[in-house]
This record gives sequence, structure tokens and C-alpha cells, in this order.
Amino acid sequence: MFFGFATVVPSIFGETGGATIHTYTLNNANGISVRVLDFGATILSISVPDRNGQVVDILLGYSTIEEYVLDKSYFGSTVGRYSGRIANGQFALDGMVYTLPKNDGQNTLHGGLKGFNKRLWKAEVEAEGPFPAVRMTYISPNGEEGFPGRLTVSVRFTLTDDNELILDYEATTDRPTVVNLTNHAYFNLRGEGNGDILSHSLQIFSDYFAEMDETLIPTGAFHPVDGTALDFRAPFLVGARLDPCDQWLSSAKGYDHSFLLREENAGACVRAARLYEPESGRALEVWTTEPTIHLYTGNVLQAVSGKAGTTYGPYSGLCLETQHFSDSPNRPEFPLTRLDSGDRFLSRTIYRFSIDP
Repeated sequence: MFFGFATVVPSIFGETGGATIHTYTLNNANGISVRVLDFGATILSISVPDRNGQVVDILLGYSTIEEYVLDKSYFGSTVGRYSGRIANGQFALDGMVYTLPKNDGQNTLHGGLKGFNKRLWKAEVEAEGPFPAVRMTYISPNGEEGFPGRLTVSVRFTLTDDNELILDYEATTDRPTVVNLTNHAYFNLRGEGNGDILSHSLQIFSDYFAEMDETLIPTGAFHPVDGTALDFRAPFLVGARLDPCDQWLSSAKGYDHSFLLREENAGACVRAARLYEPESGRALEVWTTEPTIHLYTGNVLQAVSGKAGTTYGPYSGLCLETQHFSDSPNRPEFPLTRLDSGDRFLSRTIYRFSIDP
């Protein structure tokens, strides 16, 4: 266990394609540590003590770079250029139709065949400010995976002594494009590989969710959560209403839904969700400047070999992805994901950890 001043410690994780892959370990004064990988700007692990001081890693993932290269579940990775789905692998911008690779049936998912999660990012340790941080930067060339514009994107990871892991996203472009960034961390507050997340208590601060078709593309309609299996306005066990035959859950075989955060909070960094695991006492709050939070319960994980010999199946972890809505480039009624030359995309997400008695 580490107790002391906040630090960032670099180390070599492995090699792939002739490149050396590094991890950067952020430690705070309260025994929390976060490891970040420059391959995919990936959060490799988050180690948090429970109410008895026992520290475990609460993030699903792998032990080797070879597994991250082959990964299809986006464990802990930064997702882009567009997180979520784009219908029929295309969108129009200023009269031009852009065609993307289809990697999810007829749709494009999480940036295409080789999204940001499969790219090597440039890491820089930043010592300015009260807490050290790691900034990951990637330059996506014009036309990569079919997207227009040369996009320069960075994610700054900061771990504070207030037990907050802060993700600051930034992007600029040299021509109009679309951008939607998130992190695809799978959390299990009992510890990765230690059972499922069905007994976790979840609260989502939203009154509406986005309706989806059978391919998980938003229809454009929003429905009240009231009276549905997606009502997490008050804390509720994740597994209590997780019925794969439910009207709203059947297409995804569980939760894979976007929730509209309350409009009166638009533009501010607001509390989006709270996750709690009663056995350990660990709690996680998610704060964001994004308009939606996407809940995914790992419905299609099947015998995935995880860290240190563990195996992940359905519901081994859950994602709370802060982002814009899927298919927004084709939905002008949704919050815009367009980025123009001269403008700057800015987004912040905070994971705040605590222990309940």
C-alpha cells in the first residue's frame, strides 16, 4: 500500500510493432493508485482501499500488451474519433457524405476498425499544479477511418488527494469534423475478477433515456425512465430489474443505454451517477460536462481472459461512459458533435472515489 505524496512513476509495459509501451502510475496520499497506458490512452488499473483498508484493483483489463492489441471490449481505453455508433457507417457534413468502415453489423462503432483505442499516444508527465498528471496526445490524420480533418486530441489524467481521477479532453481540427470522446472503463467495486456487478447499487441523475432500434441506434425519441427498468433516479441494485426479455433491454441483452442528463445542468460539470458496493463500502461518483451518460453492463462478455488468470463473463463489470449520443452526426436534434477549425473541443469527467461506513 502506498501512502505519501502524490507522484507519477513511469515504467515499461511491453513492446508491440517495434514500439515500447509505457505505463504511468499516479499515486495519491490516501492509498489510491491509477495506472495509465500510452497504448490507447488506456486506464490500466485503479486500486482503491475498502472500509478495512484492503486495496484491490477495481478495473477490468489485461496483464500484457499483446492482449490489449487483440482486445475487442475496449477495456479502459480512450474511445474515438467517435464513441458510440454511427448508423449505416456514414454521415453528411456541409453537403459531403463521409463513409466509415462498418464494424458493428451495418453500423460503425467506437471509431471504426482501428480507433483511438488501438493507437499509440504520446505521453508527457506534467508537474505543474497541485497534483502531477499525465497528458496523452494523438494526432489523427485527415481521412483516418473515413473521418475528415486532421484532429489533434489530448487526454489529461490527474489523480488528486481528494480521491478524484480527472479526465480532461481537448481537441482541435484543421477542417470541419465530428468528435465524441469517452473512456470505456469497466468497473467492479468488489475488485476485478471478483464476481459480477449485479449487487452494486446504482443511481443515475436522469429523467429520460434515448430509445434505440434493434441495432442499438437511437431513434431520436426520449422516454421517461419512470415505470421502466431504466429508472435509477433513486439508488437501485443493477441486477434487480436486469431482464434480457424486458421491452427496453432485450435488444442489448441488458443495459446499453444513454441517459439524458438534466437540462438545467447543461454546460456545468454535474453529478451524473453514483455506484456503490455494500460489501466493500467502495463508492464511485461520476461527474461530467457531457450531455449524456451511457450505462453498459458488459452483456456480451464471454469467457474473456482478464488480469492474473481471471475470467470475465456477462456482467463482470459495468461502464459509465460520459459522452454525446450515438449517431448525433445524423441527428440534428441531438446536441452537436461538430468541431470546426479554430474551435476547441473541451470536456471533463471526474471519477470521485469514497468509502461508506
